[in-house]
Amino acid sequence: MPFRLLAPLGLLCLLLPLHRGAPGPDGSAPDPAHYRERVKAMFYHAYDSYLENAFPYDELRPLTCDGHDTWGSFSLTLIDALDTLLILGNVSEFQRVVEVLQDNLDFDIDVNASVFETNIRVVGGLLSAHLLSKKAGVEVEAGWPCAGPLLSMAEEAARKLLPAFQTPTGMPYGTVNLLHGVNPGETPVTCTAGIGTFIVEFATLSSLTGDPVFEDVARAALMRLWESRSDIGLVGNHIDVLTGKWVAQDAGIGAGVDSYFEYLVKGAILLQDKKLMAMFLEYNKAIRNYTRFDDWYLWVQMYKGTVSMPVFQSLEAYWPGLQSLIGDIDNAMRTFLNYYTVWKQFGGLPEFYNIPQGYTVEKREGYPLRPELIESAMYLYRATGDPTLLELGRDAVESIEKISKVECGFATIKDLRDHKLDNRMESFFLAETVKYLYLLFDPTNFIHNNGSTFDAVITPYGECILGAGGYIFNTEAHPIDPAALHCCRRLKEEQWEVEDLMKEFYSLKQGKSRLQKTTMSSGPWKPPAGPGTFSSAETHDGVREKKPTKQRIPLLSCPSQPFTSKLALLGQVFLDSS
Repeated sequence: MPFRLLAPLGLLCLLLPLHRGAPGPDGSAPDPAHYRERVKAMFYHAYDSYLENAFPYDELRPLTCDGHDTWGSFSLTLIDALDTLLILGNVSEFQRVVEVLQDNLDFDIDVNASVFETNIRVVGGLLSAHLLSKKAGVEVEAGWPCAGPLLSMAEEAARKLLPAFQTPTGMPYGTVNLLHGVNPGETPVTCTAGIGTFIVEFATLSSLTGDPVFEDVARAALMRLWESRSDIGLVGNHIDVLTGKWVAQDAGIGAGVDSYFEYLVKGAILLQDKKLMAMFLEYNKAIRNYTRFDDWYLWVQMYKGTVSMPVFQSLEAYWPGLQSLIGDIDNAMRTFLNYYTVWKQFGGLPEFYNIPQGYTVEKREGYPLRPELIESAMYLYRATGDPTLLELGRDAVESIEKISKVECGFATIKDLRDHKLDNRMESFFLAETVKYLYLLFDPTNFIHNNGSTFDAVITPYGECILGAGGYIFNTEAHPIDPAALHCCRRLKEEQWEVEDLMKEFYSLKQGKSRLQKTTMSSGPWKPPAGPGTFSSAETHDGVREKKPTKQRIPLLSCPSQPFTSKLALLGQVFLDSS
């Protein structure tokens, strides 16, 4: 199927009518409105528990009803949940949280932070909230979206990450100290995803601020990975960013690699970049040739293509959604159904699943409430209307509530075999899992806008169109409006020449917070279907006061289970060395 750059989200088929009913095991159909309310209740049970028991720590510990810092002491759950609040229609809490972040967020701290996680959760979350703030009723300043406090915070966070890219290869270290830069003894080994997952956030930041450095370093890292692929077209799992030599030579689509492929596609759509899409399509050929077996994807040796690990990892469940973005619906549905059978077997996706044995892998039996299969269901349902996808949504809601819900939120499932729980609620549960579930059951959400409505906004460079749809989700499910990248494309110096004029213009329009919405007859893209609507605002208690002391938690340099750990599989021990 030929690739068409004029379709943000890559889903021309999103304009198909949606199937309203999905038969359940007893012949009944899950009612989208019913499950939409159930998902909303899930969100507030988790969110309120975080505010009550864990703020200002990064994440909630639901079994002990307290909090801990995990990725850098940013009140991370608050940032990650911010755009979900708006998607659920709660503009008042969105506004309150924006004020809290403006008053409390500080990146000048002596903390070792994951470059990858800080980018996708903090930079991505702040950028998304910045671009949605006008829709949420926040009073924006003159020059928005090319200026604003949330944008300034996102830029400050991203600048703290730039020292990690100062390597001979241009590929970043996995960890950086926010106050001192890269520590002298920092390991040079970084996972592939930790190198290739920046173009969405950094290109957006460069477009909005006028500073090209962010997009430049992201592109340089992407290109170096591309140049490092094997002769058969595959990339490994971990690489030395100083020498460019592969340390872990396992090739696949899952942990440690996943979002690199995701960002080639989403970067291509966001930036209308044919080269990025061509790179992904070449990878896709190699992945099909060497790793796909009966619509499963295995792990192979990157130079030989021989199978190294016949496992399915839960993180791989994003792949059907990514396939839908390039229009490969048939293959996407077949793979999705494979993954759905695993969900039905356990009531969730175990981290590792042994495909030949049809069972979990030792010490990888847990399910930390990951979103990837639900994410794929959301994309595919928008593309096909297949009722099976609503069934997955129903099953996810029922399973999570039955197994994971506790008094103070939702707990990670430590073992799907006996439903033992772990004392952690990852911030991505509110950023991704709940969000994708809600969007699966909410066909008229503004995120699904088909371009029939939009906002016309005056910027320092003229009129700009926003909110017409076609949102690109980063890998933490933070939606980026692609039209925003065209609002601020001027030299930075030129902006300041018109800044004073813009402030005068806005001062004459006091009290007017919104520009009139109009109907757009045509546009340069075809976003997803559904009229833009908005739920009524809800009221919640304000954020709690900061607690005096915190315990520091060691940080990881990679977002998911690295291959440096031993895997017990088929009675053998696999190492990530070749």
